[in-house]
Amino acid sequence: MHSNHLLLEEPIRMASILEPSRTSFFPAMTKIVGTLGPKSRSVEVISSCLEAGMSVARFDFSLGDNKYHQETLDNLKTSIKSTKKLCAVMLDTAGPELTVVNTSEKPIALKADETVTIIPDKGEEASSEVFPINFDGLSKAVKKGDTLFIGQYLFTGSETTSVWLEVDQVKGDDVVCVIKNSATLTGSLFTLHAAQIHIDLPTLSNKDKEVISTWGVQNKIDFLSLSFTRHAEDVREARELLGKLGDLSQTQIFAKIESEEGLTHFDEILQEADGIILSRGNLGIDLPPEKVFLFQKEAVYKCNMAGKPAVVTRVVDSMTDNLRPTRAEATDVANAVLDGTDAILLGAETLRGLYPIETISTVGRICAEAEKVFNQDLYFKRTVKFVGEPMSHLESIASSAVRAAIKVKASVIICFTSSGRAARLIAKYRPTMPVISVVIPRLKTNQLKWSLSGSFEARQSLIVRGLFPMLADPRHPAESTNPSNESVLKVALDRGKASGVVKSHDRVVVCQKVGDAAVVKIIELED
Repeated sequence: MHSNHLLLEEPIRMASILEPSRTSFFPAMTKIVGTLGPKSRSVEVISSCLEAGMSVARFDFSLGDNKYHQETLDNLKTSIKSTKKLCAVMLDTAGPELTVVNTSEKPIALKADETVTIIPDKGEEASSEVFPINFDGLSKAVKKGDTLFIGQYLFTGSETTSVWLEVDQVKGDDVVCVIKNSATLTGSLFTLHAAQIHIDLPTLSNKDKEVISTWGVQNKIDFLSLSFTRHAEDVREARELLGKLGDLSQTQIFAKIESEEGLTHFDEILQEADGIILSRGNLGIDLPPEKVFLFQKEAVYKCNMAGKPAVVTRVVDSMTDNLRPTRAEATDVANAVLDGTDAILLGAETLRGLYPIETISTVGRICAEAEKVFNQDLYFKRTVKFVGEPMSHLESIASSAVRAAIKVKASVIICFTSSGRAARLIAKYRPTMPVISVVIPRLKTNQLKWSLSGSFEARQSLIVRGLFPMLADPRHPAESTNPSNESVLKVALDRGKASGVVKSHDRVVVCQKVGDAAVVKIIELED
């Protein structure tokens, strides 16, 4: 295990902890993904979420139909225009999720040591004696002694609102279970998780494919969160589907690891996916509690070394109903940042929580504090050692740009890119200063019409730690032997000055392509 990832940069004076934090244009380098839903879908609330630091909006299709999510997305677009804050869109598939529908929405009280029977859903009402589920193969997948978990959608951790069951016997299609803890289930939908049990359902359901082909295509989604990814083949299948949908061929796939199967095949999944979401809610049920931290640290490390974003979930569950996180949750967020995570994903906290804006703001402040003591020097050396020699040309340029920026104490790194790859490689080495990714649009054609690329690449950097995108004027080419790039640089610097990121006499490291050569240069700003 890579335990020295947690080492702080240097000892700090204890009294300095009490000093107020300095405000910054970039609240944190670590990004925040917010799930939009009942408590966070109005223009007013979404605008405040963007101002607080949300850079990716997640749309969870486990609940709600296309029309519902379209109304929310339309509000997001309005908010983006009014706040002038970029935000990417993530579609989260339902996947092979087992659910119990409580049509009456009446609370269901369950008592420890009594029994409840899980049956295939044929229209029967859910009660304290019977749970109808959307899967008729459970009886074939479980055996006596297996553990099942049923809780409210986006369960928040309270043992009074979720129930642990132990399979007692299987009768045909029915599964009779002993209730292990007293609980009251509320709401219209409960999720069932079968711990360490293979459920024979496709990762992409027909409903998922329909949603992607309609809502996804219509809105040109930036990210696809592939729920319950269990094998690399799941990612390949999703990639094949996106490839057939034209506009979604550039959509990035984030594999959601939330079962023992996904953990077992993690390395090959990482190789195929564009990023990883560590779904600690479901995975925390599959794994013994003492193993969850180990998975997180190893998974984040592997993502870091591969240069692919790692997203951690389920960090401030208590803020669903409370204005402040617990001490353990605040420490958990900071440790995720010190581990090297790119983004924190908020689920119930923003979807149905009472304080979505305050949650985003609080998590952002914790991330910013943790980033100040992140051991960048150790991280940089380990990354260089892992990559080995000879480095690829682009990797060498990226690592050199970061090294130069740290040596000269640059206030910012500016990277010109058309695909976004160069900027992501720079971010891979976790510079201590922001990286402004200046995306140069390219003219492309599908033989029927011309279009400019760039917006996808700009938005997709919004989930990468330390990357802040800016779309350049398309009249300036990405590769040039004349000084036209300098005018784009001036625009970037002017924007940096206006936002307070850079000021007179600051040093700035610039990474750009001139002709066939990649160039790293250091400039000092004049008055």
